[in-house]
Amino acid sequence: MVKVLLVLIAYLSFLVVSGHAIDSPQYTVVHSQSDFQIRLYRQSSWMSATVHGTSFNKSTKDAFHRLYKYIHGANLNSSQFAITAPVLTSVTPSALGSEYTVRFFLSPKYEESPPQPYPELNLQFDKWRSHCVAVRVFPGFAKDDTISKEIKALETSLDDYLFGKSAVLEEKNSYTIAQYNASYHPTGRVNEVWLNISGLTAEGCPSYGGKY
Repeated sequence: MVKVLLVLIAYLSFLVVSGHAIDSPQYTVVHSQSDFQIRLYRQSSWMSATVHGTSFNKSTKDAFHRLYKYIHGANLNSSQFAITAPVLTSVTPSALGSEYTVRFFLSPKYEESPPQPYPELNLQFDKWRSHCVAVRVFPGFAKDDTISKEIKALETSLDDYLFGKSAVLEEKNSYTIAQYNASYHPTGRVNEVWLNISGLTAEGCPSYGGKY
């Protein structure tokens, strides 16, 4: 399983980091198999931008452009943020086009009261409770056809693992893609499919029965 905490990471857009660790949401691996992990993430805070569309790549780019402005000073404090990772794109499909919510992880310095974004950016502050996520790592570029295959593979693995257990997948029609590399990095790319899971009491996974 590919380990991706505290590596030399860059954003989807124009940023590059090298030579030092960056802030990432903290987690504990509570179950691990050859093709997936279940992680218990601690409470975390995010700034998010939502768009509606039909393309993962275009929608992610459009939403991240608003976040890019925010972290480069388009906020009431004129603050500029250090790089964090990963960049998340949460997708909720619908018949009229999917909802794409792109999230930037806020470091502990800003997790309680981040600078307010300019209103025209239409950003949302999200505070997530501690919860469990089933994770499958995959290489290359995250694209719609690739993502569909990776989600199906993760769901198949989870069906086998969860058989006879009381755990459930939350928000079954939704999923999240975590990306750890800039779009211009052609090799050594790391991506993850995330599916929220609850009810694995032996592993310490809370049961919320809804959004986190």
